[in-house]
Amino acid sequence: MLSACTAVAGTPLAASTSADAGPAAPPPPPARSFTLAAGGDILIHPALEEQARADGGGTPDFHPLLEGLRPAVEADLSICHLETPLSAPGEATFGYPAFSAPPEVVKALLDLGYDSCSTASNHTMDRDVRGVRTTLNVLDAAGMKHTGSARTPEEAATPLVLDANGVKVGQVAFTFGFNGIPLPEPWISNQLDPQRVIDAARAAKAAGAEVVVASLHWGTEYEANPNDEQRSMAAKILADPAVDLIIGTHVHTVQPMEQINGKWVVYGMGNEVAKHEEPRGTTEEGLIARFKFVQGPQGWHVEEAKYLPTLVELGPPIRAVDLTSVPPTPRRTEALARTDEIVGRLGAAARGLGR
Repeated sequence: MLSACTAVAGTPLAASTSADAGPAAPPPPPARSFTLAAGGDILIHPALEEQARADGGGTPDFHPLLEGLRPAVEADLSICHLETPLSAPGEATFGYPAFSAPPEVVKALLDLGYDSCSTASNHTMDRDVRGVRTTLNVLDAAGMKHTGSARTPEEAATPLVLDANGVKVGQVAFTFGFNGIPLPEPWISNQLDPQRVIDAARAAKAAGAEVVVASLHWGTEYEANPNDEQRSMAAKILADPAVDLIIGTHVHTVQPMEQINGKWVVYGMGNEVAKHEEPRGTTEEGLIARFKFVQGPQGWHVEEAKYLPTLVELGPPIRAVDLTSVPPTPRRTEALARTDEIVGRLGAAARGLGR
């Protein structure tokens, strides 16, 4: 976890020798701050369920699969992206193209350190409206916060505001579409449009959020460079004071980070965990983005931006690892070098971004 900001401005005054001098004023309190971690797609393919069942002796146990990411996820507030719907306990599960993952994955995500998951993705409607309801019911039963899809209009209209070290942080989530499946009602899941993102962020601020993070499911699959629409949307959304950070998902490969007018966008965090039918190398790579927000005279800003490259090692056994905390191998070195190169393509490294 990143340490809280403890810097104190000014120079301590020397003790006064004047008889009528009062006691020295106490130093000002540390600036309010919090750390945020965000990960890429949680995409539960059948091979991952098989691995979890092997690890759990028949009952899915996703803890061993994810355990290697624990230090990277630790923060005051940690946000995941649950790309696939969830089945109810005891119900059948499904893989590509219409997913429904075992509910046991939620307990592992919570135990890993995640506080909230975005649920708006192109797979949100894979199992129709019933799948949306079941997914959110499973998340509620486990105690995982969520945003991006809803069971009722009232739920859709209620901003998600989370606590991070005493700071109120809003999260909004949107997706570009649903693989051609029409929404029976527009409130069931948030469809991506810059003004809708801004309006939702403003609503979160009105509900008490001091900082708002936008989780956006967007981009061109398997492309390491953000497309023109992503860059245009990011500029428009971050121009509004209601949005403080964009974290991107969907493309199944790492994309760059960029600072726009003092605010950060992570165009794509890659896959946090996945096992595609045809692994591409890049589809096993991801990153955990980490930010330290500090409240200053002009409001909240990111004082420190970092990322930790991750890799899904296909084993056996299949395991996700933080590449900064494991010994090097040729595959790990390749993934680390590629992630570093991609992240810095839009000047992020030149702006002091570190891992």
